[in-house]
Amino acid sequence: MRVYGRAKASINGLVLGDALRAKAMRGGAWLGSGSIAEQAVRFARNMLLARILAPGAFGTMAIVLSSASLVDVLTDVGMNAAIIQSPRGSNAAYLNASWWLGLCRSIFSYSIIFAVAPWISRFYGRPEISGLLRVALLSVLFNGAMSPRVFLAQREMKLGRWAGITNGGGICGVILTVVLSFYMRDVWALAIGYCGENVFRFVLSYVLCPGAPSLHFDWSAGKELLTFSRGILGLSILNLIIARADVFVLGRLYPLAALGLYTMAVALVATPSVFCTNMLGQTLMPAVSSVQEDDHRVNRILLEVTSWLLLLGMPAAVFISLSAPSLLRLAYGARYIAAAGPLSVASAVVFLTVLNAVPTIVLFAKGRPGLHRHAVVVTAAVMLAAIYPASKFLGPVGGQIAALLAISVGYLFQLILLRSVTGLNLLRYGSAFLPAALGSAAMLVTVFGSRRLGLVVRPAADVALCGACCLLVYVLCTSVHLRASKRKISSYMSAKEPGTATAR
Repeated sequence: MRVYGRAKASINGLVLGDALRAKAMRGGAWLGSGSIAEQAVRFARNMLLARILAPGAFGTMAIVLSSASLVDVLTDVGMNAAIIQSPRGSNAAYLNASWWLGLCRSIFSYSIIFAVAPWISRFYGRPEISGLLRVALLSVLFNGAMSPRVFLAQREMKLGRWAGITNGGGICGVILTVVLSFYMRDVWALAIGYCGENVFRFVLSYVLCPGAPSLHFDWSAGKELLTFSRGILGLSILNLIIARADVFVLGRLYPLAALGLYTMAVALVATPSVFCTNMLGQTLMPAVSSVQEDDHRVNRILLEVTSWLLLLGMPAAVFISLSAPSLLRLAYGARYIAAAGPLSVASAVVFLTVLNAVPTIVLFAKGRPGLHRHAVVVTAAVMLAAIYPASKFLGPVGGQIAALLAISVGYLFQLILLRSVTGLNLLRYGSAFLPAALGSAAMLVTVFGSRRLGLVVRPAADVALCGACCLLVYVLCTSVHLRASKRKISSYMSAKEPGTATAR
């Protein structure tokens, strides 16, 4: 009973206390739950809308969102990060200044979008894009006018409110899109629904984080915010190039229907990537920051997290790649099978993106974000050089092939940079790939063998076979990894016992 009581008290302190770790765990639970709920609703929406709307509608919307993202990053002043990191972040005058700067930035961004919409429409030869941009991107104004206390909730780690605003608004917008699609049955349902998401977030922000802005503007706070923004601008543009260059080029080279098939296929795996990298940042960053002076421990955390990501991610990527045609047929319908190639390559892109998030977090935790910027520059340069020829000569799948080449080069370059900071052993790091690679190779042999024997014919059976092989690899690789980890812990604890040769 005493042991049980101590364990219960320890758990309560870990989860329910006011310590940073407890707040982080509670916040992570809120964000994870909200994100999973929102993405599940979005996935269900895509499955439904793929059967209601033509693929060209999704292609047109992809161009609209990509064009908006370009303007968004060009005017980004980093209000969120500035409030979270600044010692003055909870000050009312500082919050008020950030609200006015954010609102002015939103008005400026929308003015640019409104002005260039006809030019973008002519560039793609689609007259409807002009009106869609002007309506869908009204969301920029609502986003800039959200409650000034919204980002304070993040600073104070009251992430349940943040999840309620962001994920709650997203879910309401998805429901609105579905309802409109039944009546409108064209791309306008997507545009209005997208705008509706930020309208709902705007309303929820004042409900969950009440606080009206004042007319007084603190010029010293404004100057500090703009000074901080200097380090935000370039990185956003580079990340946009990596994330959206394929849509810009494919939208110019191929019909909107082909772009729609492409974007819907890639969306199947892009969402898990965003979720995983966000969760890694919120949990791994504090852990590495607390031991940033101990390079040995930093490298040990890096290798352990990477090993688990490899064991979970590589078989999943192989599963998606093997069953891509069947997954698309079951999720969206037969006409989306044409996008099986981009989906197969996208699974590898997402896998490497998540892996690359770990050294990125380590560099930020070590106070070396500039090195990460160098890696992003290399990644963006490779993407810019490869995207047009790959898309021109390989078709839509070339968009993801260029992305795979870019992220591979950037990932390797960042690991080399990290070695100069922490002394990471790259051979030891590379050996972590071996167990997952062997398990994934066994998956390939089993699935291809079953197909050659004619054991799977229907899409559902094909997905079930690939999924079963993936689960089997998980069980085998995880058991081996846990035994190895247990031996390492036992060896480490033995070395710490007094009287041993290695005790310190």
